[in-house]
Amino acid sequence: MDGDFKAEPFKIKAVEPIQLIPRREREEAIQKVGYNLFSLNSDQVYIDLLTDSGTGAMSDRQWAGLMQGDESYAGSDNYQKLVAVVQELFDYEYTIPAHQGRGAEQVLFPLLAGKGQYGISNMHFDTTKAHVELAGAKAVDMFTENAVETGKYHPFKGNLDVEKAEEFIQEKGTEKIAFIIMTITCNSAGGQPVSLENIKNTKLLADRYDIPLLLDAARFAENAYFIKQREEGYQDKTIKTIVKEMFSYAEAFTLSAKKDAIANIGGLIGIKDDEKLYKRARSRSVPLEGFPTYGGLAGRDMEAIARGLREVIQLEYLDYRIGQVKYLGDNLREAGIPIQYPVGGHAVFVDAGKMAPHIPHNQFPGQALGVELYKEAGVRGVEVGTLLLGRDPDTGENLQAPLELLRLAIPRRVYTDNHLDVVTEGMKRVRDKADQLSGLKFTYEPEVLRHFTAKFEPVK
Repeated sequence: MDGDFKAEPFKIKAVEPIQLIPRREREEAIQKVGYNLFSLNSDQVYIDLLTDSGTGAMSDRQWAGLMQGDESYAGSDNYQKLVAVVQELFDYEYTIPAHQGRGAEQVLFPLLAGKGQYGISNMHFDTTKAHVELAGAKAVDMFTENAVETGKYHPFKGNLDVEKAEEFIQEKGTEKIAFIIMTITCNSAGGQPVSLENIKNTKLLADRYDIPLLLDAARFAENAYFIKQREEGYQDKTIKTIVKEMFSYAEAFTLSAKKDAIANIGGLIGIKDDEKLYKRARSRSVPLEGFPTYGGLAGRDMEAIARGLREVIQLEYLDYRIGQVKYLGDNLREAGIPIQYPVGGHAVFVDAGKMAPHIPHNQFPGQALGVELYKEAGVRGVEVGTLLLGRDPDTGENLQAPLELLRLAIPRRVYTDNHLDVVTEGMKRVRDKADQLSGLKFTYEPEVLRHFTAKFEPVK
């Protein structure tokens, strides 16, 4: 058939039963855990859109690879295969595995950043920001104004504002800038892609001031897909070609293999050709992650990652993946629910600030919408806004996020469009009572990454 009638590029070989518990039980469950969606048990959730991280369905080839795990403590054959894939796809000489993306960050960032310095990004995600701050530096976002205009179309809302970043560098001094991190796609901006033109211009800026450019590359293949679809001159390029060009402009990358490697666990540090930095990172990984040829992973996990990295760059897969996210986004927009538009790569981001404008930012409108969606439909999302952003590390004051969002992250190859129709109907019911919702306030607030374990109560 023609492209207009394409179905999912896979058959379903195994299923996992799920069930919707009664509304009364859902209301009791969310109250019991202090209105924190992270604290729910998985069997209390019907459709889980909390994250796309580690929640994807591996292919039969990946499952077969698990049986070929070489669990040698040092020099695993699976590590050698992983190195070969990284060299093939990204053209980076050095690879260090980690147990997940934040493990890669905790190894690499302190080697490049220190007290009194700054890390610049198009927009840091929460764990990346935390590791910049744990290294002693301060995370600064330099996103474009297009990113916060959720109803307005722009093909690359994830772009870094190069002019603003240069002004900041000149103001603070080159020695104060530890690195520039380009997040592809930009999660906190709504899963929005970054253009290759912007990556090139950021590289020129970094070189002008002798500042390392890093990639937070968790969703690199989705970013490459948007470049192919939207950026002039790339329509006839393969995803693999676009990926290699994206990575050519950076000195190093961190990657959560739980996203675009479609694995359930794992992460990577890639270093292009800096042998000195590689040796320092390798030494640091031993006490933090494990021996450099396993980095907190079993050999079988490294095999699954290596195979997943090759699968994720297939155009048929990406057509399906991005198309399914767009399906949910289009349905929500048609229902009059404000979202970050155009739809990004891994999730639909509901604009909670617009949907519940009566709830102030410090009462977390995105969290309030997420709690209500769970009550209505058993669907679990996650707040991406002021709650996630946290407090200023110097003053302790609540930072106000530029956007108050409810993220509905779609696991890879897990749910059908019928599941997403349930999400749409749930959001419609939330829409109908949004003006009656109350905000939330802390009853417990941890110091770091508070949204994971905080507890709340409704504001009366």
